[in-house]
Amino acid sequence: MAQPVNQTQFVFPSHSVNESFGRAAVSAFLAQLDPTVSDLTELKTAVSEAVTNAIVHGYQDEIGLVYITVKLFENGKAVVRIRDKGCGIPDVQKAMEPLYTTGGEERAGLGFSVMQSFCDRVRVTSSPGKGTSVTLTKLFQPKTTP
Repeated sequence: MAQPVNQTQFVFPSHSVNESFGRAAVSAFLAQLDPTVSDLTELKTAVSEAVTNAIVHGYQDEIGLVYITVKLFENGKAVVRIRDKGCGIPDVQKAMEPLYTTGGEERAGLGFSVMQSFCDRVRVTSSPGKGTSVTLTKLFQPKTTP
């Protein structure tokens, strides 16, 4: 696999108010790719969904840590990994089905569908009792000038 040309990582507590921090920090780091507003908005939305899942579902009624790693590659590819050490997902395939949720009536169950629609690749790995890792890959196209 190619080596990243730049990368960063950060960790924050799973307080719901920190979801916007995770999204903004990833967005700020991605700015060096000079992405289109549309591409950046799509990945920010996918990151928001993954961070929200870690906070709401991964840690449920406790506070843990959310880990984010962002790697940028020469070809404009960005790989963002959002990880928690929470309760894990017993059946990843089921959890990725549209409208499936364990979060009650206030949750739509569309988080993974949103991630998949806005990214070129979404990979989810999870172990019950050990946590979940969501890896989002998006290829940023260079801006075209009129």
